[in-house]
Amino acid sequence: MAEWYELTNADAVATPALAVYPDRVQRNLARLVASIDDVARLRPHIKTHKSPDALHLTLAAGITKFKCATIAEAELLGQGQAPDALLAYQPVGPNAARFVALMQRYPATLFSCLVDNPQAASQLASLGAAAGLTVRVFLDLNVGMNRSGIAPEAAFELYQHCAALPHLTIMGLHAYDGHIHDEDLATRTARCHAAFAPVEALGAQLRTAGFEPVIVAGGTPTFPVHAARPGVECSPGTFIYWDGGYGRAFAEQAFEPAALVLSRVVSLPTATTLCLDIGHKAVASESPLDKRVTFLNAPELRPIGHSEEHLVVEAGPGHGYQPGDLLYGLPHHICPTVALHESALTVENHHVTGAWPTVARRRTLTI
Repeated sequence: MAEWYELTNADAVATPALAVYPDRVQRNLARLVASIDDVARLRPHIKTHKSPDALHLTLAAGITKFKCATIAEAELLGQGQAPDALLAYQPVGPNAARFVALMQRYPATLFSCLVDNPQAASQLASLGAAAGLTVRVFLDLNVGMNRSGIAPEAAFELYQHCAALPHLTIMGLHAYDGHIHDEDLATRTARCHAAFAPVEALGAQLRTAGFEPVIVAGGTPTFPVHAARPGVECSPGTFIYWDGGYGRAFAEQAFEPAALVLSRVVSLPTATTLCLDIGHKAVASESPLDKRVTFLNAPELRPIGHSEEHLVVEAGPGHGYQPGDLLYGLPHHICPTVALHESALTVENHHVTGAWPTVARRRTLTI
């Protein structure tokens, strides 16, 4: 019996190529929904797939709230009539105007964005006033990643400031703990609780002051922890396609790989090495060389060199590989890998049946 990933019409597939397995995507969505007490607490991030087809399946699974990272991803959600979309980014300069234009063009979607300083909040309020709209915002909290956000202990005054601005509605708090990715679940859980404690304290302070903040927290690594936290909205993203890095690190999460990069042997440079057509432009390359891709049908291959169009691997003496051999690569990091491909081939019953355009890999759609 063929392995789950193998193609029967491989000869028709040009490489390198991204391949998505929709049946596995649907199973991952079903697992996500089953892993939480209320589907309304799910707010998955679409940065992994950037695809209207994957969005359609997510909506069909009963999920109505989403996160995204760019105006283009937000517009994809608007075009797909997603009911609720949080841009997990603080729009400034021209992007603030683009965000308000997005609200005008897609009124069926409830858009919101992040703020972490009064100047950005005031700019959004002014743009909202000029457009005759009220802009919805979440306060972005820095819970240890030190990338963006305001410290929870210093956030109460900014929350009040946002609440007082006309044409601005403060929805709640956003706390992304992407710095927490320990493989040991007990360690990860303890660190997640410690990082979230100031958020809980701020939430209590705000409720005492008469506010009712919605709290959006976490990503994929801390999803099991926040899923057990009553009332908190959870934002995993990688779950939908999964990848080699998360599969190894977070074994307690039962998602399965649903996207691969297809590659072929293009040259035999030495008696023991192969050259493959899967360069930096085909698979995410921010990780160390040994953590970029694993080949499901050739796990013994060891990467020794990587460039824009090629990956050189050590195969060992007497390996038997020939030019044209097809390899099925599981990326270590699927999110930026998807962004390298204009579309993903769909594989159903071992056969390529079509393609899912990676629409929001672009920075601009129409706005």
